[in-house]
Amino acid sequence: MMDFDLNKRHCYYFNEISKIPRGSRNEKAISDYLVSFAKEQGLWYKQDDVYNVIIDKPASEGYENSAPIILQAHIDMVCEKNKDVEHDFEKDPLDLYVEDGWLKARGTTLGADDGYGVSYMLAILEDKSLKHPPLSCIFTSMEEIGLLGAANLKAEDLHGKKLINLDGGGEIRTTVSSAGGATGIIRCPIRREANDQKAYRLGVRGLKGGHSGALIHLELGNANTLLARILKELQMQGIDVQLVSFNGGLKFNAIPREADAFFVSGADVNVLQDAISLSAGKIKEELEFSDAGFRTELEETKCDTRIVKADGDRFLNYLYLMINGFQHRSMAIEGLTASSLNAGVVTTKEDEIVIEDLLRSALAAHTDDMINHLQVLADVLGVTFEMPDRYAGWAFKEHSELRGVLREVLKERGIDLKEEAAHGGLECGHFAGLVKDMDIITYGPVAEGAHTPQEKLNLESFDRALDTLKEVLARSK
Repeated sequence: MMDFDLNKRHCYYFNEISKIPRGSRNEKAISDYLVSFAKEQGLWYKQDDVYNVIIDKPASEGYENSAPIILQAHIDMVCEKNKDVEHDFEKDPLDLYVEDGWLKARGTTLGADDGYGVSYMLAILEDKSLKHPPLSCIFTSMEEIGLLGAANLKAEDLHGKKLINLDGGGEIRTTVSSAGGATGIIRCPIRREANDQKAYRLGVRGLKGGHSGALIHLELGNANTLLARILKELQMQGIDVQLVSFNGGLKFNAIPREADAFFVSGADVNVLQDAISLSAGKIKEELEFSDAGFRTELEETKCDTRIVKADGDRFLNYLYLMINGFQHRSMAIEGLTASSLNAGVVTTKEDEIVIEDLLRSALAAHTDDMINHLQVLADVLGVTFEMPDRYAGWAFKEHSELRGVLREVLKERGIDLKEEAAHGGLECGHFAGLVKDMDIITYGPVAEGAHTPQEKLNLESFDRALDTLKEVLARSK
């Protein structure tokens, strides 16, 4: 079994950064760690006010006149855990272990997305024996919540016109384009009143979840929208349902696996259970081949207050009617999702229920249309729609010198490079917009289960992909 050998510097650095909590908007500690690293190595660095870090390394001997290459990875990770796991992502280190040649974290996301890219860059910056052009390593923050760190960078921060994004690739693949997107926030105001009825908790469990870009075309179940559907179907059967709270999902860029609604009702528990089972049965049939683990939980509980019915129904109507999931496929690139929307997080606060969405599309026109749908529905139902962030896509370019070098290196190892377009958002789109004719490729090892507690990193691939990356640098003279 392949071991996680800390004598290998990329493994050492992955282990080190796994000790540092680095969820999105909590990147100061990892950013400061990178600054300390740069100081120890005697390298030029820059840290900005959103905790992006740039570290430059001079060319090795004989490469002084070569075109600089930028290496780039993001320092934040998606913080998801199983419901029964005690883990504080604000302070606890990840609990790493190896199983069957894969590196995993107990009950939580591993942070391979994009910890492997960060680890590669640190190992390369440290290694004085490597052959390479001038290097500029960009470590970005808040990638997982809308590419916000990259959006803070300016053209003068990019010290070159060749960029290798280390946020994906699967060892034999490179991405050639990516979707743009936008963040949508729906705010449903609520009022509360005293409750004197029986209260219940209805939960959705057993769904796979996963990356809302890479997996959205698989028609996986969305716990938030399915829970809203069940509650609406109860109401449409004439059953009294009045919300107390609704909470589901952890990250707006992860398809939500679990959701819970507390509600009150004058209906008998057996009537409720029969009606829920009827709705759940239909959903289970629909998800038979895509998300067969779907199930519901119903239990009696106690609640002192409830949401005023008109307010709770307004929220349910919005979540039930809003567009969600796969929307369009590309007619130009086989198998590529062109646009989608993910109702990722629903949170009940004292005076409002908030829905956080992530919209993705390769076409700005599709993004505009989805935004308009959400806005019109908000206007009709009397809720508020906001769009705090929007980022650009990365268009395909037929010629790429870096892609040619990568193809050549892999070919010599008996591997044909696979070129893929991504529906997920990549920081490459922002960089391409900053510098005209930027040559960009993506690369990385084999990793699976991003944005879920099932995330894992193949250790043999972790070694091999680094060797490939080093060879690409060595041939870029």
